[in-house]
Amino acid sequence: MSESVQPLGARVLVRVLDEESVTPSGLLIPDTAKEKPQRGVVVAVGDDEDLIKVKAGDRVLYPRYSGTELTIDGQDHLVIDANDLVAVLRDATAA
Repeated sequence: MSESVQPLGARVLVRVLDEESVTPSGLLIPDTAKEKPQRGVVVAVGDDEDLIKVKAGDRVLYPRYSGTELTIDGQDHLVIDANDLVAVLRDATAA
């Protein structure tokens, strides 16, 4: 069964992006040595338009240990307060 999650207030639903498991030099990083991800893609936003400055599809950076973790359709997500988001990630070549 597929679930739909709609955050309330000034919260956003973020799909966690997997961190690279290979270094630039080609070394494989085991799961036990990986750090907790801090990047994600906004999937849905709450209804507090005054406080939320991101929209669905934005790539964002968030603090390492924040938000409420949940799994939707086999993918890790976070429900996080919009004020806790650190930055919106933009493609450097588009600037």
